[in-house]
Parts: sequence; structure tokens; C-alpha cells
Amino acid sequence: MYKTYKLNTNSQVSNRVFRLKDRYLAGMKNIAKTFVKRRSEWSIGIYIGESLFDFASPEKISNPVLTAKDITDVPANFVADPFMVCEDGIWYMFFEVLNSLQNKGVIGLATSTDAYKWNYQQIVLDEPFHLSYPYVFKFQNEYYMIPETSEAGSIRLYKATSFPTKWTFIKTLLDQNDFVDPSIFQYNNLWWLLTATSEARDTLRLYYSKNLTDSWIEHPKSPVIKGNKNIARPAGRVVVTDDKILRYTQDCERIYGNKVLALEITDLTTTNYQEKQVRENPVLKASGLGWNQIGMHHIDPHEIDKNKWIACVDGKHYRFVIDPYSIRAFVRKGLTSCFKIMNL
Repeated sequence: MYKTYKLNTNSQVSNRVFRLKDRYLAGMKNIAKTFVKRRSEWSIGIYIGESLFDFASPEKISNPVLTAKDITDVPANFVADPFMVCEDGIWYMFFEVLNSLQNKGVIGLATSTDAYKWNYQQIVLDEPFHLSYPYVFKFQNEYYMIPETSEAGSIRLYKATSFPTKWTFIKTLLDQNDFVDPSIFQYNNLWWLLTATSEARDTLRLYYSKNLTDSWIEHPKSPVIKGNKNIARPAGRVVVTDDKILRYTQDCERIYGNKVLALEITDLTTTNYQEKQVRENPVLKASGLGWNQIGMHHIDPHEIDKNKWIACVDGKHYRFVIDPYSIRAFVRKGLTSCFKIMNL
């Protein structure tokens, strides 16, 4: 009888220990879920390639070349949407910086002498509304920028009054619509502008004008893409080379910023529009690990030699961060909240 009672007692103690251990582990998991959040974070890399379709990370650099940690003048959650230009042997990169205090995008600047190693400089454009996708281009020896300003319901043109740090608003090109990632280029003596619209970002509209600042007309075939998340949203600079027009697009069918596809515009006039996907697609995609673990959604390529291209790109990965709002709420509520979270 004594031995049986002792065995039962030991068994009860063991079961109680296991139950307490399970409750403790469950409580710790609840704490982690409450205070630790998984956040997707964008950063910027440099790729090279022998054509406009075969970009890859060069061996002599370690991507990413710019992250939120490089931003020194505002607190930043991520950097993305890079566009770059080269002037007098210096590369200038403009990109979105998500200001974590304001929870809105501003435009940052970094410079490089070789396009591989970059040095962050400063925020160069800040507005009361969200800014991203700073499409920079040169026209008649002047630099212009069309950032995404969909929050303002317009497409706005800026000019560098003191390149590269001072930008002045010139004119609203189009308004009264939710324009996303506007992408401008010249072809056959006309200006052309592609931009996504609609809440689902599955519609691509096309506009044209004889003059950069005046009389933008919607193309009769616009929207040229409708109801297709695979190929509607622009993903970087439109490239016109050897009389060919290539546009990049975000494939957002499965998740936002999944991969980048390329399409060749085969017929572009004021009355007609035709395009086809290139056989090398996708041009960019998630690697499954590292800085571009879960997605890539932007490319800005530049030809630096015959059959040699360099591009700034961006990539997304997951990062676990402490949620300050949950901590503040916990402190306000006190220990009672802690016991509830841990199920004790």
C-alpha cells in the first residue's frame, strides 16, 4: 500500500509539473505574440547583367547596399523604390524612406563613385502627404522628379533648383485620381506616362503629351491593362533602347511585391498600344532567404557599357521587432494584464 501511494504521489507531482510547464510555455508564447511583431522590411541592392532581363547580384559587393539603419536624419522603418542617375562620374540615388515617427514616406538621397558602395546623404523632399517612387530623369540639361503622390490624388512634377538636394514643385500634371507609381518616358517626339489606378492596383492607364508640363491626354486604349494584378502596377524606369520600349511591372497576384516581370511595348502611337511579355520572365524574384527573402518589386537599369547593365533594385524580408504600443498598453494596465496574457 505504501509503495502504491508513493508511486501515485510521484505521478501526481510529475503531472502537475508538466501542466505548469505547459502553461508557462503557452504564457511565454502569448507574451511573444503580444509584444513581438513580424514586420516586412524593404532594403536596396545593386544588380548587374548582360541584358535587360538577366540581372543578378555581383560577387564583389554584399547586398543590400542601403537599409533603414543607414538613414541618419529621420527614424526609418525601411527604404525602397530606388531610382538613380549619373552626373559627372557621380551616381545619385533617390528612394523612399518610410519615416517611422510620421508613418509616411519621404525622399532620401545617397551617392556613390562606382554605383557599388553608397553613402547616405539626407532627406531631399518632404511633403504633408506620403511620397514614394521618386522617378528622376533629365530633360534639356535639367533634372526633374515625379514621385508617387497618390495620397494627394495627383501626379506632381518637381524640378531640381539645386541638384541634387533642393527640389521645387512645378506643376500638377494630372489630378482627381488615385495615381500609383507614375512612370514617364519619351518616344517618337512625345511624352508618355504609365500609371496604375484602382484600389486593387490592377489597372494601368496611359497618357501622352507633346509638352512635359501641358495638355496630358488619356490614350484612347487606356486603360491598357484592366483587372490584372500580374502586370498592371509599374515597377521602375521604362527603358527606350535600340528603338525598343521595355516596361517593368510588379507581379502582385499572390502577395504585394512578389516579383518583377518585363514587357516589351511593340506598338505605341496616339491611337494604338500593344505589348508582349518577354520569355525571360521573371526578371527579379524572391530568393527565399536574406535581404530579399520574400519579394522584389522594383528595378531601375542603366547601360554602362556594351552588353553591360547596372540596376538599383529593392527586396523585402521579415524582421521581428518589439512593438512599443503593446508595451505601453501593458505598463498602463499593470500586472493584471501580464497574468491574463500568460493564462495564470
